[in-house]
Amino acid sequence: MSQEDMLVALQREVESLKNKMSELEKRAGAADDYIAISNLQRTYGYYVDKGQWDDAADLFAENGTLEIAGRGVYKGQDRVRQYMNNFPKYERGVLFNHMQLQPVITINAESGTAKGRWRTFIQIATLDVEARWGEATYENEYVKVDGIWRIAKLHGFITFYSEYDRGWDKGGVKLVRSFKGLEPDAPSTYNYEAWPEAFIPPYHYPNPVTGRRNNGSV
Repeated sequence: MSQEDMLVALQREVESLKNKMSELEKRAGAADDYIAISNLQRTYGYYVDKGQWDDAADLFAENGTLEIAGRGVYKGQDRVRQYMNNFPKYERGVLFNHMQLQPVITINAESGTAKGRWRTFIQIATLDVEARWGEATYENEYVKVDGIWRIAKLHGFITFYSEYDRGWDKGGVKLVRSFKGLEPDAPSTYNYEAWPEAFIPPYHYPNPVTGRRNNGSV
C-alpha cells in the first residue's frame, strides 16, 4: 500500500471514529436526559406526598400548565402554585401519597423538549373522616431551561377513586370538577368520567412495534 493510500485509509478511520464518538455522545446525552426527567417527576411525587406545594410548583416552567381530574387548565407557575396550595397541609392525620410509576418517556434533544406518560398510585386519608384508593395516568410535557429540565405541562387523568373500606368493586367516587374560589384559566381539555366508566387517556407515543397511533378513548 502506498503512502498516499495509507493516508486516505487513516483519514477514513478517523472520520469513522468521529462519527461513532458523536453517536455515543448523543446516546449518553439521551440517557442523562431520561434520568433527569425521571428524577424531576419522582421529585414532584415526593413533594406532593408531604404537602410541600411550593416546592412542587417550583418544578414547573414559568409558563407551565397544570390540569388534573377535568378541573380545567391553570396557566403559569404562579397559578400552578395557587392551585396546589389549595390542598391540605401535611400534618397529623393527613395522608396524601402519590407514587410515580411506569414511565414511558420520549425526548427530542434538538428542541430540548420531552413527553412522558406516568401512572400514579394514590392513597388519601383524613384521620377518622375518610380513606380512599386512587389512580391517575399522567400525560406530561417537559422543557429544558438553562440546562435544567422543568415541567412544561402536567395533565393528570384521574381514572378511579374508591372508598378504602368499600373497595372498588362497589363503584367509584365521582370526580370533583372544580374548587370554589379557584376558577381555571381555560376549560378542561377532555370531558371524561372515572371508574366505573371505561376511559383510556390518549397516548403521546405510537406503538413501538407497529408504529400505529392510539388516541385512547377520549
